[in-house]
Amino acid sequence: MGSLFAELLAFILELYLDIKFWFKKKKRRKFEKEHNLPKKFMMYPSQKLGVIYLVLLFVTVSGFMMFVFPNIEKNRTKDKLSEIVQILEKEKKDLGGYPDELEVIIRNNPLRKHITKDLWDSDFWYEPSEDETSYVLFSVGKDKTPNTEDDIYPNN
Repeated sequence: MGSLFAELLAFILELYLDIKFWFKKKKRRKFEKEHNLPKKFMMYPSQKLGVIYLVLLFVTVSGFMMFVFPNIEKNRTKDKLSEIVQILEKEKKDLGGYPDELEVIIRNNPLRKHITKDLWDSDFWYEPSEDETSYVLFSVGKDKTPNTEDDIYPNN
């Protein structure tokens, strides 16, 4: 019952502030018209609360995303690497070996246009063995330097 009363009181106060603002805005517009001034941007108190709520919601969601999904780029890159591994294994099965260059797997397929780049827009590190029976494949990570801690390897 107390919560309902508090909500009713808050609604009445908000309504009162909006009505008070309406009179203030009407007076301001009359003044601007009389003195040939441009219209000043004015916002109702209830609109200000809405903007504040939206800003708080944005900050909260952004913070939540940063702490809950800190490795999203890493996970997406691992998924991309896994897809490349599947394509490379199919290449080996169909052609008897791995391609010399990773770009070969695109094969004019528009869906594979960006498959050879990680989420930091770096090319994946790909090196086939001399006899084309194995390969090294990884992303150089955020620092764009190979053989560092942030390198991302496929889940084999």
